[in-house]
Parts: sequence; structure tokens; C-alpha cells
Amino acid sequence: MQSSEQDKAPARSGAVVVSVDAMGGDQGPAAVVGGIALAAKRHPGVRFLVNGREADLAPLIRSAGLSACCEIRHAEDVVTMHDKPGQVMRTGKATSMWSTVDAVRDGAAQIAVSCGNTGALMAISMLRLRKAPGVNRPAIASLWPSRNPTGWNVMLDMGADVKADEDDLLTYALMGTSYARNALGLACPRVGLLNVGTEEHKGRSELKAAYDLIRANEEAGTFEFVGFVEGNDLPSARVDVIVTDGFTGNIALKTGEGTAKLAGELLKEALTASPLAKFGALLAMGPLKRLKERIDPRRANGGVFLGLNGMVVKSHGGADATGVAAALDLAVKLAESGFGARLMARVASAQHPVQDAVTESDSASEA
Repeated sequence: MQSSEQDKAPARSGAVVVSVDAMGGDQGPAAVVGGIALAAKRHPGVRFLVNGREADLAPLIRSAGLSACCEIRHAEDVVTMHDKPGQVMRTGKATSMWSTVDAVRDGAAQIAVSCGNTGALMAISMLRLRKAPGVNRPAIASLWPSRNPTGWNVMLDMGADVKADEDDLLTYALMGTSYARNALGLACPRVGLLNVGTEEHKGRSELKAAYDLIRANEEAGTFEFVGFVEGNDLPSARVDVIVTDGFTGNIALKTGEGTAKLAGELLKEALTASPLAKFGALLAMGPLKRLKERIDPRRANGGVFLGLNGMVVKSHGGADATGVAAALDLAVKLAESGFGARLMARVASAQHPVQDAVTESDSASEA
């Protein structure tokens, strides 16, 4: 199944190949292999490079019936959630995470997916893939539930770097626009810059400078700049791409997750507080189920590292098989769309903020 069955090896199949870190998640390799099984049913032509301890992975892959679409790449060590990125960069060559990213670097896979330590994954990705030309600080882009017809907004940066100057924010706007085109199918995404108010005179100096840069690139970048947006616009239908620094974005993400969890707990308490409440909940079971599915964070699992010479998707560390499958679905969609090459072309335009045209080809007809 590993190297002897070369006719089945993903690297030789000519299909889309996803490199998967099977050891990094909180729920272990069983959840990752379970996610691969779900994704493989939805994408029968896709192949998977599964990185981790062969002794642990081989029986899981056999029992799931995935031998034909999976190849194990043995890696003895594991990056834990407590490992420091600097330490992993020095001593992590034998880890499943390093092996996963290296598969993209070597051309054996088009995209990598890991549930592991975010800081370590970004550090390894930057070390092995390097930053794309024109990118000073890579960003993590995530999908945020919204009232838009697609059901989502794109937000970046979600924590790759706590700093961002005006040039970085312009680059984020360009990368977020390309991501929204390819992930959400939007021909002309609306871009907003997160601030403490919508008035042009508000905010830090770098935000005001970024406002002018993004506005200057509006026509050339084929997006609509709606100006400054506030926190209450994150789930609204006013904007498609929300641009901010990693410090603010990560706080917003964690606040949103915590608020959603609290609302779910309070709703459960209210619906089970009395026999009458339980009866009402029974009558409303259908709408409640649809609500649960709509706000299920597993549906949007997968933050994409943007601004590198290769594609990496970060799955939530606590993801179960359903969550892992959602991250793999996103990875397959991006790989099949040729998103990496389109993003590189758009990033190149950030080096010349007021140029007349963008060199990428991710037009509406190609999105």
C-alpha cells in the first residue's frame, strides 16, 4: 500500500493530491482517517498522502477501505499543541507536520491539511514554502457565517501575525478578494476594512493609509471597496471580505466562537427548563435542527494560509471526522480551481499599489 503499489500512489496518479497530517489533531489519527473517508466519497478522483506513524495509520486505512486512494508517508514524531514554533523549526524534521508541508514543497501534492499546532504549522510552512513575492506577512483567511447569499464572509488575518501596516492590509485585501472568488464564486467581492467606526477620519494612521491604498486598487483589482466596517458588520450582508490585522482578527474569531457556544448553552437550558419548554422544543425540532446545522462551526472548518509559495489549510485542532472532511473539501476545491497560481498573480500586483491592471486571470468566468 505504501511504495510497492506504485500504480495506486497518489504522486503518480495525475489526480489532485492532498497531503494530510494525520497525527496533529486533538482526537488523533482515527478522526483524521474518518475525515478522509468522508471526503473520498465526495471526491472519488482525489488521492491522499497520509503523513504519520505507519503502524498507527495502516490498520485504520485498511479498515476504512481507503488503500486505493491513500499512500502513507511514515513520520515518527508528532508536533504537540504545546510545542513552541521555534523549537519545531529546529528539531521537527521527523514530524508528520513537516512531512505534510514538504510534500507540497516537493511537488508531490498540491495542498496540505493539518489539524496541528497553528504557530508551528505557520512556522514550518514559511520555512519550507517561503513567502510569495510581494508578501511581507502571510495571513490566515477563514470563512465567517453571514447573511450573504453564499452564507459566508471571508476574514483575514485571523492570527498569522499580530502586526500589519498599510501595505500588508492592501496585500490582505488582494489575497482575500482572490480567495472569495475561488472559494465563494464571487465575481466582484465587496471589501471592507475593519475599524472602530465607519467614518474616514477614525482609526489609526496605518488604517487611514490602507484605506487610500485599497481605494486606489479598487478598479484594477476588480473588487468593490465599501470602506471602513465595524464589528457588527462581520456577519452582515454589507461586505464579502473583511480585512484586519492578526491581533484583531484572532480576538474577533475567539469572541465569535465563545459567543456562539454561550448562545447554544443558554438556548439548551431554556428549552429544557420545564416540561412545557421541552414540549415547545419538540414542536420546534425541525427549525432547531436547521439552525444547528447553519451555525455548526464544522461546516466552516479550515483556515487557509495565504501568501506562501504553496497552499496550506489549517483545520481546527479539535475537529472530528466531519470537521476534518470539511477542511479537506475546501482543500480539494482550492486545488481544483488552480487557486494557488491565481493568488500568486494577484499578490504580485500588491508591489505596485496603483498599477493600471492586475496580472492574474481569476476573472468572473474563471472563478
